[in-house]
Amino acid sequence: FLPSLPENKILVAQHPLLIVTNQTATLVCNYTYNGTGKEFRASLHKGTDSSVEVCFISWNVTKIRSNSTKEFNCQGDHEKDKVIFNLWNMNANQTDIYFCKIEVMYPPPYVYNEKSNGTVIHVKEIPIQTQEPQPTIPLWILATVTGILALYSMLITAGFFNYWQKSKKRMYHQSDYMNMTPRHPPYKNKGYPSYAPTRDYTAYRS
Repeated sequence: FLPSLPENKILVAQHPLLIVTNQTATLVCNYTYNGTGKEFRASLHKGTDSSVEVCFISWNVTKIRSNSTKEFNCQGDHEKDKVIFNLWNMNANQTDIYFCKIEVMYPPPYVYNEKSNGTVIHVKEIPIQTQEPQPTIPLWILATVTGILALYSMLITAGFFNYWQKSKKRMYHQSDYMNMTPRHPPYKNKGYPSYAPTRDYTAYRS
């Protein structure tokens, strides 16, 4: 009769919720193991049925190897009694529940943990900030230049109006000095009227 051997068993504990605001998450899988395994594999799975393997890490006494799928940016790391999965560049579509799975690969017997409660990773959408283009010239300079141009336009208009008024007055005064002497009507007596000055014909005599 052989005495019963202690049963190989792995227990995993995870934090129930992670809120991701900067597209980066760190999921810690704490575990306990009462066996004598030397080679291990830990993997992170997505979905209630754990159908999608996000990334994994394997290690033995001397070497650690990590890999991730194309859809995720994930890196695993192993410390004493815990596996840490670091995820980055996450998006809102990757919000889901994630499970840690730890397996004893060698020596036999093959052992893995019972399914834990998992961790819900909630990735918040980063709002797109639209930045209005800043004017290359400060607003106070634009306002000053606009005011100067408006004042300059008013001065030009006032000067033109003043010049027009002076020109109008000048034309009015010049009309006062026009020759008011009446001209003799055409086709009438060619003799000079009595009011016309008489010529001095003595000046033409020799």
